[in-house]
Amino acid sequence: MYDLKTYLKNKREQINKALDKLLPDSQDSRLISAMKYSLMAGGKRLRPILCLAASEAVGGQADEALPAACVLEFIHTYSLIHDDLPAMDNDDLRRGKPTCHKAFDESTAILAGDGLLTLAFEILSSSEFVNEKNAVKQLKVIYEISRAAGCCGMIEGQMRDISSENLSLSIKDLEKMHTLKTGALIEASVTCGALMGNGTKTDINSLKIYAKNIGLAFQVTDDILNIEGDPCIMGKAAGTDESRRKSTYPSIMGIDSSKEFAEKLVDNSLKALKNFDKKSDPLRAVSLYILNRKR
Repeated sequence: MYDLKTYLKNKREQINKALDKLLPDSQDSRLISAMKYSLMAGGKRLRPILCLAASEAVGGQADEALPAACVLEFIHTYSLIHDDLPAMDNDDLRRGKPTCHKAFDESTAILAGDGLLTLAFEILSSSEFVNEKNAVKQLKVIYEISRAAGCCGMIEGQMRDISSENLSLSIKDLEKMHTLKTGALIEASVTCGALMGNGTKTDINSLKIYAKNIGLAFQVTDDILNIEGDPCIMGKAAGTDESRRKSTYPSIMGIDSSKEFAEKLVDNSLKALKNFDKKSDPLRAVSLYILNRKR
């Protein structure tokens, strides 16, 4: 059996060290302190790990994909800071700690999110990341991340999420919302890893199918955990979807059917990897981890 626990531990350590180095010095800067507070608060590091694992799956080196992986975590963290704001989800806890606007204040939290997003693209466009030899590949990475994070991806998904409160969505509309809000950045993580690892077009297309399925599976399990999850393990409150009258997979399909749907999505993701060798075992293990996670 593949030892995912050790793999995740090693990758998280590698990513956390790199994230800390990429942040500017926080001395005498309330802004940088707030950025670091949220970025280094823990978390699964799922997106950067997927980026590194995808690079390895196509025969590349994880180190080459590390800057892009870190940038994905910067953008993900910025989105969480803004999602938690009173104008959005108004959450008090994130990863078992007070949210950024609770630990600092609302204005600082907004600027901390802005700072992380802007720093992400500073890193992507820096001479340390972009070089003449790999410029085309690296521009593709910048494009994939920009599109996934912007108005054609995550931000549009968040807008749809806010607009859908107190409404009964169809399964089709719910899937589209989550494909944008959660799935787009997960797909970009896998795609960028494959690009940095010099994957073939066939490799990348198969990995996109893998990512689409695990991205949606992640959201389905998230909806289930919001009902059945332990707040002490998750590090955030449960039951918030129902209190906000949000459409979720369990509210439309029921708990049992939602679990079956998540299993089907994970099975589809594994089928997409059928032509990859053992170098893609971490991706296979992550699929099962998403299905069985407790937080």
